Amino acid sequence: MTASLSTAPENRPGGQRAGRLLTTCFLAAAVLLLSACGTRSLGRAPVEDRGAGMGRAPVGAVDPASVKPLPGAENAGKPGYYTVKPGDTLIRIGLDTGQNWRDIGRWSNLENPNLIEVGQVLRVTPPVESSVAVSRPVTSSSVTPTPPAPASSAPATTSASAAKPATSAPSTPPAAASGGDDDVAWIWPAQGTVLAGFDEAKNKGMDIAGKTGDPVMASADGRVVYAGAGLRGYGNLIILKHNNTFLTAYAHNHTLLVKEDQSVRKGQKIAEMGASDADRVKLHFEIRKQGKPVDPAKFLPAK
Repeated sequence: MTASLSTAPENRPGGQRAGRLLTTCFLAAAVLLLSACGTRSLGRAPVEDRGAGMGRAPVGAVDPASVKPLPGAENAGKPGYYTVKPGDTLIRIGLDTGQNWRDIGRWSNLENPNLIEVGQVLRVTPPVESSVAVSRPVTSSSVTPTPPAPASSAPATTSASAAKPATSAPSTPPAAASGGDDDVAWIWPAQGTVLAGFDEAKNKGMDIAGKTGDPVMASADGRVVYAGAGLRGYGNLIILKHNNTFLTAYAHNHTLLVKEDQSVRKGQKIAEMGASDADRVKLHFEIRKQGKPVDPAKFLPAK
């Protein structure tokens, strides 16, 4: 028993040193392992900080400073301005606002009228300077037919006879005032029967039957502001501007006989009836008041 205890390794002088050495090595290895793990953990940057030090925006983010505002955006919602919607063309905007599409392009400073963007804001009423310039010729033209006669006859008359033109002159302005933009002497643009009447939701005008080549006539004096096939659903189309209030549209024609900016007289043949962009030969006729479609039957004379 004594001999076995005296020969145990830990009781031997060399065994005690070996045990202490093993313990020391184990502790040193543990310290090195912990140190290595701690070093790797401290060396990694947090995920949320990646790129933050360089001032970079997160992936997919848009820098507000790089977004360029659309032309005219500062006028959105103001009277006299129109914000472009998907599917709009300058011709349709002109029809819907009662303006010449070329005028809208000029008022809005468009370099290319065929390139407009959704959200872009266009001016659809003339600037103050332009409206004055336009209104003067209209009023002067309505008055000039009467003043020249009294003016040319005044030098050859006595003072008593000169007083008569003075009394007749005031009678003309009320007549001109009563015959304003709303007072237009309309005629039927075609002689066929009515296929479909006005329906604010389904039909913005009336459809008149006919044969290919039948005459299409100007419903009132006016000026051609559009002649072409650039408006989907209308085929070969003519738009006349009669005054500051009324436009008329003549659609689905076979042949167009007038050009833009041409003046036409009431009853003048402006096109030949056809079936362009339509299911049959017919004339689709619209009257627009300030750009809004109205029932032509309320304006045309009874047949």
